Amino acid sequence: MTDAHCHVARGEECSFVCLPPDAEVPSESANAFFFGVHPWECLECDVMNGRDARSPSVASPLASGGFAAALSALRARLESNPLAGVGEIGLDRIKSKTIPELMRGMFAAQLELAAEFGRPVVLHGAKCWGEVVKACESHAGKIPAFLFHGFSRSEGLLPDIFRLNGFISIGPALLNDHAVNYRDLAKRIPADRILVESDATAENAAEVPSAESVAEFLADLRGVPRAEFFALLDANASRFLHFASGIASLRQYSQSTDSAPGAVNAQRHKIS
Repeated sequence: MTDAHCHVARGEECSFVCLPPDAEVPSESANAFFFGVHPWECLECDVMNGRDARSPSVASPLASGGFAAALSALRARLESNPLAGVGEIGLDRIKSKTIPELMRGMFAAQLELAAEFGRPVVLHGAKCWGEVVKACESHAGKIPAFLFHGFSRSEGLLPDIFRLNGFISIGPALLNDHAVNYRDLAKRIPADRILVESDATAENAAEVPSAESVAEFLADLRGVPRAEFFALLDANASRFLHFASGIASLRQYSQSTDSAPGAVNAQRHKIS
């Protein structure tokens, strides 16, 4: 089972782990790593002194030089690691009704780096997915694939997302009995574009539901046998990574047209 979005791996066979550009990672791992500055880190952040005004005792990822230093760190990570993707990046209106210029600028600059290196991207767009999609459109064909993490909004955006070679990752909110609209959306996503995630962090890892529990519920919701659906999800995760031409997939998607979905083999890769 592949957890298509988290910030800390919890033992899934493969996880897409999103980390700050300067984070330490295992020298060898079966997980896929994505590096970037999360939009929340841009809120109330004074890039002149690199302090996060929300929590002055904690240094922001934009510290030690601010905007330029964060982008330099991301560039260095991508140059040293041909397997690394970019994420979690994007825009956000959960914590601020208006999107700060720093957030917009950081998102645009990170998209430029992803396009330059031809890396897949994990996106955040809480309450502003339309703006995120629009920002990505100029990079179509340069960024090989986009993962829309926790997408739960307008179904009308789906055609634009799929034209970008976008995948939709369904999270634990699906398990909430009040999430009627989210469940309806989850049933309508094409089978070859769907993934599942835990969005686990160091703070919530002990209690957040696993990607597998989300996958089980989603399989039942869509009326698909669980084993078949799990194989489909793994094949989709492999395709998402495989689309990044020029970089190796952490799971080699079967090249045979008659292979069953999910006929993939986990590999281990050195991470720089």
